[in-house]
Order: sequence, then C-alpha cells, then structure tokens
Amino acid sequence: MAARTIEGIEELKSLVGQEVAASDWVEVTQSRINDFADATEDHQWIHLDAERAATDSPFKTTIAHGFLTLSLLPHLAAQAFSVSGNWRMGINYGLNRLRFISPVPSGSRIRARFALQAVEEVIGGVQLTWAVTVEVEGSQKPSLAAEWLVRYY
Repeated sequence: MAARTIEGIEELKSLVGQEVAASDWVEVTQSRINDFADATEDHQWIHLDAERAATDSPFKTTIAHGFLTLSLLPHLAAQAFSVSGNWRMGINYGLNRLRFISPVPSGSRIRARFALQAVEEVIGGVQLTWAVTVEVEGSQKPSLAAEWLVRYY
C-alpha cells in the first residue's frame, strides 16, 4: 500500500521541486535475478554464475541487471505514493535520463526516492517528471538515477 496519497493535480503542482516519497526496502534475490534473466534472455554470467562471479567479477558476487532495477520502479513507486484523481489510466511515458551508477549485488535491498521535477498538462491528461534515485542499503553510491516520465489520462 502506498505510504502517501497525493490529492490530484493541484497538490502535485505544489510539490514540484521537492522530494515527495521514498519506498520501502525491497530485497533483490538471486531468484528474482534468475527470473529476469529468463524473461529477457540476458544470461550473462555476471548475473547468474555465483561461483565465477566470486573469482572473476570485481563485485565478488552476482549482480542484478540494470534493467531489472529499472523495471522495479513502478513497484517501488506504488509502495511510496499514489496519485488520486479521476484518471482512466497511468502509463510509463519514458525516460529523459538514465544512469546505472553502481551494481545491485544479489541479496541486497534497494529503495527508491522520488522528487517531483515537473507537472505539465498534455492533451487528455498530465505528465509528471520524477527524479528517481535507487539506493542500495549500506552503499555510499546509488545504483540508479533516472528522470522518469509518467502520464495520467
């Protein structure tokens, strides 16, 4: 369940330039990494072969795919906040910027922080631009930084 409910467009507009919410911590298990590898057919050893990763990887363990971390944004956002309104649907519209800054080791926990950068009216709805940072518990550097576009119609 979302920790914060944002009451429509007017409240959204009042939040521009602010951090709005942070998600709960979510564990990135090896099973989740394996399932993502199967779904995307990206079976690179650095994600799947713990024995080889222990000796050949600079991280000394398997790591999540960057795109797995990215694909968790809707789930992390749903934990952190919801936007109420008379919406028929919400869609991912895209990304303006995306960086995979540091790895997410298997078994680690991540959370996302959401800062609202812009609220713009578009034909039939509204577009939100979120500055999203995904943190790895105990790490100095974030794993992901993105400018995420979401539209509500």
